[in-house]
Amino acid sequence: MTIYNFSAGPAVLPEPVLKKAQEELLDYQGSGMSVMELSHRSSLFEEIIANAEKLLRKLMNIPENYHVLFLQGGASLQFSAVPLNLAQNKKALYINTGSWAEKAIAAAKDIHTVDTQVIASSEDKNFAYIPQITKDLLDKDAAYLHITTNETIGGISYQKIPDTGDIPLVADMSSNILTNEYKVSDFGVIYAGAQKNMGPAGLTVVIIRDDLLNEQPLFAPMLDYRLQADKHSMYNTPPTFSIYMAKLVFEWLQDLGGIPQILKYNQQKAGLLYDAIDRSALFQSPVNKNDRSLTNIPFLTNSDTLNQKFIQLAQEQGFENLKGHRSVGGMRASLYNAFPLEGVQALVDFMEKFEKAHGGE
Repeated sequence: MTIYNFSAGPAVLPEPVLKKAQEELLDYQGSGMSVMELSHRSSLFEEIIANAEKLLRKLMNIPENYHVLFLQGGASLQFSAVPLNLAQNKKALYINTGSWAEKAIAAAKDIHTVDTQVIASSEDKNFAYIPQITKDLLDKDAAYLHITTNETIGGISYQKIPDTGDIPLVADMSSNILTNEYKVSDFGVIYAGAQKNMGPAGLTVVIIRDDLLNEQPLFAPMLDYRLQADKHSMYNTPPTFSIYMAKLVFEWLQDLGGIPQILKYNQQKAGLLYDAIDRSALFQSPVNKNDRSLTNIPFLTNSDTLNQKFIQLAQEQGFENLKGHRSVGGMRASLYNAFPLEGVQALVDFMEKFEKAHGGE
């Protein structure tokens, strides 16, 4: 039986990447050592991290005046790092679009030297849409405006990036980095956990514009962007194996034709599932059509009992991790870059069979 992994993260990885890692696991390039055993100061690993950055810069068209940092701690650590580095004794603006935005807001509010303000929210409709941002909402003296480009749990996504003028835009892009053609120069800072589209858990990527590096040293060196940039992500031992795996994923993505091609593929996958939901009399989407995510698709029936039955029967057929987040319920299919089109088609076929068998219950 074929297993299709719809996990929101850690997520499915490209099979060619896993096979390449398997081939090199015991002996990396004739060194007699596993890539997991390489010193981070060795020439072999220095080449790995340099190539990873070079590939990511090419894939995302990252301008030269941006640093690329390979860090640890997950995107959740950046919830604190961003305000500490950018907004000490300043005002930080946030847009609340769901669970992950709320966590970023809470972390910023815990820093008493930062004036954290939520200027827009979609909480009034259970985070089913992206609120519109107009220039009159933006304080020109703010250190930054923070957005979550894709809410993994709620399944909403920014289709158009807000114009913030001279105010730096900071984005948690964990669940849709490398899936769309966002323009890096529209942002001051981008950060993302790797475990959805870039590699295994353990690596966090931060892309930061030169002029936003902190002027004063931070009390916590591991959170200090300037220190990390000056040390080329080598202030301490970086997550070497996760960086190696990310390099392989970047190579795989480049071979496919880069982000423009994977975007078309993701649109095809998501479109197939959304079309099935929209024509169904049983399943429904809780998300505003104009704000639907390409990577995380929640759906549900009008019955918790039916939802549970669907999840159980789906798992028996090899569809893993379809259970929706506890705060939303229902089902959720995460269709990251490496998830195959045939898995979406198989799910759609199963949904149609399920509706015929249980639609009247």
